[in-house]
Amino acid sequence: MKKIMTKKDCLLSIVTLSLLIVCAASAYAHHSFASTYHETKTIKIEGEIKQFQFRNPHSFITVEAPDEQGATQRWGVEWGGASQLGGQGVTRYTLRVGDVVVITGRPGRTAADHRILMQTLLRKSDGLNWGNRAGEVVE
Repeated sequence: MKKIMTKKDCLLSIVTLSLLIVCAASAYAHHSFASTYHETKTIKIEGEIKQFQFRNPHSFITVEAPDEQGATQRWGVEWGGASQLGGQGVTRYTLRVGDVVVITGRPGRTAADHRILMQTLLRKSDGLNWGNRAGEVVE
């Protein structure tokens, strides 16, 4: 016996297909950190925060710090999103312009860009420490 699709069945199929397409596009749009950062290298910088952007999908810190040759550079440090960091106790007020921090992370694949994917952060003035406890990772 042949079943005829009703308008309701047809609408449900269209909505389901649309949701699948949106989810697939969203998953495809999220970049891989491996394409931007070296997965097997780690660098460490110490410098002064010039900007802190607490946002989704990723937060960013701009730090003025010396490079390997001692020349002062502006480093772009990619961190977790505001939603993720908020669950770890980090807020938009946790870091301030002028704070001196020590950051370790994965260097960008293009050295001239001075980019880092955050692994740990230490603010020496009060010992604020991120990245050393379970769950404190950039995803």
